Amino acid sequence: MNGSTDELATLETPSGKGAGDENFPVGSFLLPRRLRPHVTRYYAFARAIDDIADNPTLAAEEKVARLEAFAAAIHGKVSSAGLEKATRLRESLLVTKVPLRHASDLTVAFIQDARKGRYADWAELMGYCENSANPVGRYLLALHGETDAAAYAASDALCSALQVLNHLQDCGDDYRSLDRVYLPQDWIAAEGARTEDLAGPALTPTLRRVLDRCLAAADALIAEARPLAGLLRPRRLAMESAAIWRIARRLSALLKARDPLARRVQLSKARFLACGLGGAAAALLRLAEGRRP
Repeated sequence: MNGSTDELATLETPSGKGAGDENFPVGSFLLPRRLRPHVTRYYAFARAIDDIADNPTLAAEEKVARLEAFAAAIHGKVSSAGLEKATRLRESLLVTKVPLRHASDLTVAFIQDARKGRYADWAELMGYCENSANPVGRYLLALHGETDAAAYAASDALCSALQVLNHLQDCGDDYRSLDRVYLPQDWIAAEGARTEDLAGPALTPTLRRVLDRCLAAADALIAEARPLAGLLRPRRLAMESAAIWRIARRLSALLKARDPLARRVQLSKARFLACGLGGAAAALLRLAEGRRP
């Protein structure tokens, strides 16, 4: 990509995915109305760069060039046609005083996606989540003015867990479409599994054991994230985080019981809503109890 106007105008490669495809309520009614437009800009930026990274027709270095352009726009180094979502998010970040890195760190992860398709172990996968998922939670905390280090640690755990659950939901499609495998390679070897079996119609017993190890590790992260709602000062953000925590816990349970190669595992709309409302109600109850003498 040489940066011509015509090329910049077609930087995005929309996948058609939207907020309804996510495991968390984007721009939720639980968040303050005044902040929802900013969250929407953040999501639009994240969706655009994620679609670039996941486009099966683009060469790796073409993806990298486009993603680097989005990162440069966030930092105000370039403003061109095709980068409007980055430019609008930069304006939002400056107005709300949210650190720019909570957006540009996402491009680091997606550039890694363009160049890397295997992860040696759980620690390496968590390093990827540090940039691919955790900035989302950090963005929401910063947007609400949260500074508590314990809240950031709990948020990181929840975001990493959600990222792993999403990887498990999409493990077959990621392998078939992008030759990308997020299952730790050492766990695959230890269980006697074969990466190639991800292209099959159903999990083999050995792959099932690998997924179960991932789910056990994700459950540990979910447990680590449990205090998050109680650590947050803004009531609506506490309700939102409690809702997302319940969604993560329920999705983990479904993935233990179902086969993501045979059929996509996801929460029904009714279950998604029930988790959201239940989490919000639980957060309100804890807040009310916390105020009693």
